[in-house]
Amino acid sequence: MKFDTPATTNPIDQMKVVGKPTNRIEGPLKTTGTATYAYEHHDVAANQAYGYVVGAAIAKGRIASMNLADAQAAPGVIAIVTADNAGKLDKGNFNTAKLLGGPAIDHYHQAIALVVAESFEQARAAASLVRVEYSRSKGSYDLAAALDTAITPPTVFGTAADTSVGDFATAFAATPVQLDARYTTPDHTHAMMEPHASIAAWDGDRLTLWTSNQMIAWSVGDMAKTLGIAKENIRLVSPYIGGGFGGKLFVRTDAVLAALGARAAGRPVKVALPRPLMINNTTHRPATIQRIRIGAAADGKITAIGHESWSGDLPGGGPETAVAQTRLLYAGANRMTAMRLAVLDLPEGNAMRAPGEAPGLMALEIAMDEMAEKLGMDPVAFRVLNDTQVDPEKPERPFSQRRLNECLQTGAEKFGWSKRGKPGATRDGRWLVGMGVAAAFRNNLNAKSAARVRLDKSGTVTVETDMTDIGTGSYTIIAQTAAEMMGVPLDKVVVRLGDSSFPVSAGSGGQWGANSSTAGVYAACAKLRDAVVQRLGLASDAVFADGKVKAGKRSFALGEAAAGGELVAEDMMEYGDLAEKFQQSTFGAHFVEVGVDAMTGEIRVRRMLAVCAAGRILNPKAARSQVIGAMTMGAGSALMEELAVDKRFGFFVNHDLAGYEVPVHADIPHQDVIFLEESDPTTSPMKAKGVGELGICGVAAAVANAVHNATGVRVRNYPVTLDKLLDKLPDSV
Repeated sequence: MKFDTPATTNPIDQMKVVGKPTNRIEGPLKTTGTATYAYEHHDVAANQAYGYVVGAAIAKGRIASMNLADAQAAPGVIAIVTADNAGKLDKGNFNTAKLLGGPAIDHYHQAIALVVAESFEQARAAASLVRVEYSRSKGSYDLAAALDTAITPPTVFGTAADTSVGDFATAFAATPVQLDARYTTPDHTHAMMEPHASIAAWDGDRLTLWTSNQMIAWSVGDMAKTLGIAKENIRLVSPYIGGGFGGKLFVRTDAVLAALGARAAGRPVKVALPRPLMINNTTHRPATIQRIRIGAAADGKITAIGHESWSGDLPGGGPETAVAQTRLLYAGANRMTAMRLAVLDLPEGNAMRAPGEAPGLMALEIAMDEMAEKLGMDPVAFRVLNDTQVDPEKPERPFSQRRLNECLQTGAEKFGWSKRGKPGATRDGRWLVGMGVAAAFRNNLNAKSAARVRLDKSGTVTVETDMTDIGTGSYTIIAQTAAEMMGVPLDKVVVRLGDSSFPVSAGSGGQWGANSSTAGVYAACAKLRDAVVQRLGLASDAVFADGKVKAGKRSFALGEAAAGGELVAEDMMEYGDLAEKFQQSTFGAHFVEVGVDAMTGEIRVRRMLAVCAAGRILNPKAARSQVIGAMTMGAGSALMEELAVDKRFGFFVNHDLAGYEVPVHADIPHQDVIFLEESDPTTSPMKAKGVGELGICGVAAAVANAVHNATGVRVRNYPVTLDKLLDKLPDSV
């Protein structure tokens, strides 16, 4: 099915099942421990062995020698895989560094060996006996020190690294009110609960991989290229994923080494990365240094806005797209954005929840607050004043829908924004109390997605697609879509996900998963509806409802259409040029209240509110969970999350969940989420968009702005920790 004109009325608009706050259909499996995650597929292949990864002890250089004798002689050892015996390996489609290093070392903890043994304990013990001598080279580990060597990438995800509209420099110099400030965001890690883990089994030249991965089809292709085998000979299975946040978009070391280990051992092998190897050996959100310049007239109208960002990655990598939202978020006739990339010999920088917008808004939305203060304007009013209904870089292209101002104004009313005091003026005992606001923005992306649907004689509809569920509720919204389309209750729908033998879906990433995958199910169900009415000899306008198919005075139970045999339909939703004609984006506003201890500088988040405009909300319960989870991550980004880089030796020091701090329950108060009633017919027949990444965008800045309002102290370098406040707090308590 081709979606190339805006959607009109269709079966989804009934909203009998879609749009209802629905419990996750796989929830009982997860809460009872019977949902099978990657490392837990104990029975899918007999005689499984265990692999343990050895990571490089240097960040840059070469392996001078590797002595495996003691490890090979250790109890239970079956095989040891290194670059010397693994055969020729490619980097794959998405990896910047090789997933099995040697003799050259690209980054700290790069996998250099896999020890396979009868038990996990034996594999781990033997791995400690691998003796490696290195020749260390000088590396680059400090972004601030590498700015002079940063380059302008030729393109970034198919777009220009730099953009320019009007004459930014001249307009900025002429403005009466100016801001020119630098902001920094640190390296972040995904910190998902489930580690990267895989089980690999070979049957001749055919490989089956049970793994934890967000993008099934991408990863089949990646494995095929890495190992040099045909895609048709790989089956990848990933029905349940314990969190990904972008860290499981691509094949990583666990999958490749499990496959190599299984081939070397001649039996299935399972591999899980310990937390330090996950953090130093997979991907992370790279640090940024951002310069923002805003010039405005005395009435608050922005006339010049410029945003430059520097970030680093391994050779061949790409930049963090931290200027992306500035190209679209606020009006201003004269504009400039630029991205620069420095080569750093740290682990690969890549996608983490809302790549680009999350760290970009951490800077931009503080800058907007600072500018409002310079103008003597309320921060909400300043943002509202500078709204635009067209793409400010391409004024001929309107937004399909843009309700940023409504998000800001609704949030201000609900949050009690009018009670906000001047910086440092509001107290609650020893606590300095402040409120902060930030806009939220994330582009809507559509990706082609396919599904197969089956109808049996009992009236049960089974959906098969390689779509994944990373804790986002994919099972449920897909079931809701099929139930709505086929006119059956949820308990008559079975959903099967995460298997490369199923039709190729959009996968989970980029906030495109929900809208795109359900649109694919819509297309398949539309074809199944046609098959049903043909089988039953009904008119094409037959009504599917209450488990029946009705046309005129004739009515059949849905299952009767399959009485003579199962009906099967498969289709794909593909997209035309509507995304080029209309700028499709999601919007929101975050409001935060904090308390800062006037004596110690301790920061406590007291209240949080998100107001979102993100198209039709397919399942408000799941969507709310996505947003409050994102708000929690945003609070972590604001106040505690930072991968500390050892700039001498090039590794992340706090490479576990003891040292890398993330919010816990005690850090997060009650959170409110409001979804504006909205449906966007330009996005898909579902008229939906994404919310999973929108929810984190702007949160950290709202927290930082609240801290400033509480204390009068402006912190531009994340995380906002008490040491950055303590000597600047008011003297009196």
